[in-house]
Amino acid sequence: MQLTLWTYEGPPHIGAMRVATAMRGLHYVLHAPQGDTYADLLFTMIERHGARPPVTYTTFQARDLGSDTAEIFKQAAAAAYERFRPQAMIVGASCTAELLQDDPAGLSKALGLPIPVIPLELPAYQKKENWGASETFYRLVRTLAPAAPAPERPKASCNILGPTSLGFRHRDDLREVRGLLGDLGIAVNVVAPLGATPADLGRLGQAAFNVVLYPEVARNAAQWLEKTHGQPFVETAPIGVTGTTAFIEAVAALAGVDPAPVLQGEGSRLTWYARSVDSTYLTGKRVFVFGDATHAIAAARVAAREIGFSVVGLGTYSREFAREVRAEAALHGIEALITDDYLAVEAAIAAAQPELVLGTQMERHIAKRLGIPCAVISAPMHVQDVPARHAPQMGFEGANVLFDTFVHPLMMGLEEHLLAMFRDDPEFHDRVAPSHLGGRPREEAETAVVAAPVTAATPVVWSIEAERELKKVPFFVRGKARHNTERFARERALPLITVETLYDAKAHFSR
Repeated sequence: MQLTLWTYEGPPHIGAMRVATAMRGLHYVLHAPQGDTYADLLFTMIERHGARPPVTYTTFQARDLGSDTAEIFKQAAAAAYERFRPQAMIVGASCTAELLQDDPAGLSKALGLPIPVIPLELPAYQKKENWGASETFYRLVRTLAPAAPAPERPKASCNILGPTSLGFRHRDDLREVRGLLGDLGIAVNVVAPLGATPADLGRLGQAAFNVVLYPEVARNAAQWLEKTHGQPFVETAPIGVTGTTAFIEAVAALAGVDPAPVLQGEGSRLTWYARSVDSTYLTGKRVFVFGDATHAIAAARVAAREIGFSVVGLGTYSREFAREVRAEAALHGIEALITDDYLAVEAAIAAAQPELVLGTQMERHIAKRLGIPCAVISAPMHVQDVPARHAPQMGFEGANVLFDTFVHPLMMGLEEHLLAMFRDDPEFHDRVAPSHLGGRPREEAETAVVAAPVTAATPVVWSIEAERELKKVPFFVRGKARHNTERFARERALPLITVETLYDAKAHFSR
């Protein structure tokens, strides 16, 4: 176990909560101490749910440890059924309560409740949140969609599997994918977990095939449905123009319909925008991508193949999908970073010297510290990444959103560069107040820089003139220019970086 200030995933019971909160008619009884109720805030604050998650906590306290905590669980489970009357119930223990070994599965079975009760064995000290969501959904499907004689299934029908609460743009992605399937004439039988009831899971076998939007959540369930109900599944992520086209062709082939009318429709503006003048100016920009496997792989493909960026870093915190991420990284000629240590990610970003970072909420903070533009493309995210507007990543409209997401941070860098270029203009510079305030000069005291001997352990000193010249370098490569110049100065033991040093370093590294 590693002590850390930040983590990419919560414990597995948070994944179970994501599934339970996404569904209707399902209740989760969680054996947990008083402090573990913090998880409610993830849904009410970040995703802005209008109601609390359907979770009952036993909330035992320290004084209860000397008594019968198992009885506390039994009372909580019975009270939850009487109050909420769910169609089904899942039971389990948080990472803290797991140490008590009270066996929620056996205790709930002893209650003899008149509904299906699905016990969850979620090893909190070996697994994490996405695995917990996947295991929970798998257990629900296996219990509530048992093997049965194959019904007559319309060939052009499918289930959509994978969207959950607290997933990155899952609500908006689902709307786009439903639209694509509708345009193809493919009927959607059940969407799960998001919006489904336990009774809906019993109807999963009535569709001809399954669409897996997020393998981190739904792959195991889809594999079981394929084996038990004979339903093939499509796992192609419809992210980006190329990904969406491949998805349409794959589902059309399974449904036996013609994809041409949809492929010849309006499509996405990304392809044209990526060839436009302002985007071509950004061709070849170095980008570092990190996130869950589905979004990281898709973002790298869109960045490299559809916009023309150069992927210099690719990684994931989803260890269960390390093989897929390593295979994608090899196509870009780089080695994948598989880690859940944010400090290792920060070190990799600093070493790669990208001009854009595409990542999670954590990479946003890292990029800010390093002075690099960043966009969030994956969970974990914060409230600003759950917009009230429609902002998918999937489908052709999602490709439009991705173009804006990837390119706008760099365009803001160009704007900063223009501000820096005109910083010394007689009508527009730092020492002149805004024109609507009279343009009066501001007082600015410049302190002379005293040069000191430079060693590998001491910070390099910049002259005022060199700092001013550095500000003329575009915002999105300024960090790299500073790093290279300081390295150049240290290698030559220069006591002070001047304008001449800056240009000498530029010439040296341009060879």
